[in-house]
Amino acid sequence: MKDGFSGSREVVLPEMVVEVMKADPLMSDLYITDIGYYPHATLHAVERSKPIDQYVLIYVMDGQGHYWVETEQGKRTNYDVGTNQFFILPAHCPHGYHTGYAHPWTIYWIHFAGNKAHHFAPKTLAPQTVRPELYSRIAHRTDHFEEIFNVLHDGYTSDNLTYVSALLNYYLCSLRYIHQYRLAGGQTRAAERESIDVLGATIHYMNENIEKRLALSDIAAYTGYSPSYISSLFRRSTDSAPLAYFNKLKVQHACQMLDSTSLHINQICHKVGFDDCYYFSRLFRKVMGMSPLQYRNREINEQPSIHL
Repeated sequence: MKDGFSGSREVVLPEMVVEVMKADPLMSDLYITDIGYYPHATLHAVERSKPIDQYVLIYVMDGQGHYWVETEQGKRTNYDVGTNQFFILPAHCPHGYHTGYAHPWTIYWIHFAGNKAHHFAPKTLAPQTVRPELYSRIAHRTDHFEEIFNVLHDGYTSDNLTYVSALLNYYLCSLRYIHQYRLAGGQTRAAERESIDVLGATIHYMNENIEKRLALSDIAAYTGYSPSYISSLFRRSTDSAPLAYFNKLKVQHACQMLDSTSLHINQICHKVGFDDCYYFSRLFRKVMGMSPLQYRNREINEQPSIHL
């Protein structure tokens, strides 16, 4: 594992381990060779004029970027990609991708291969959109990525690798068959959705976008109501302004990661949408009454809570 950007994480499996997966009857159909997370990766750029054997999935949680692919016919096609979009670069084709300075992307990425890997690539090379909706289950998919990463980070035992292969199949299916994935999460009919509580739907949207820096206008646009109405609704129902409530949710997610992962505090900071770790620590202390480090090191019987 190595850090390339502040808050980044990466696992590159050794070639010896990859050869074991290629030969294994359970893993040879689909396996991971590299996996990582880059938050706010300013000027991140990769050019591969010499093709590689893996497919490359890049999921843009936030920001903007560009990529190109050269097909077998030697034709190069360029694409733009933005927030809530992903693309899969085909194996055995030259390609490149980069993000800029003004709107650097935050990405989850996986290199994968196997006898059946090509079945999970989209029919088009253009970016695919994962639009946040009430039953989009984006946060669930992100948790699934984290599980894959954490199992690999724990070691390359045969059981770990076999389990990750199965998890990868599910993760890619959640993108390849996104309609079924959302239905399985409890999506209701359009008529029923109209009756869903606005406050609950808005909080759900916040949780689905916990890694982003939302403005009040973003939240209002999602609900279809005016910023003043959303502000009034939150103050009346939660005694907090919408963005203050969003920050409390971010701290809540940070607490969960401090309790259940070994992530560094600066990594957790980026994962809840903050570039400035000092600001994050001040906010955390304001909400929890202690610093993130003190929270992680607290006695087990101490259970500070967040009033949402």
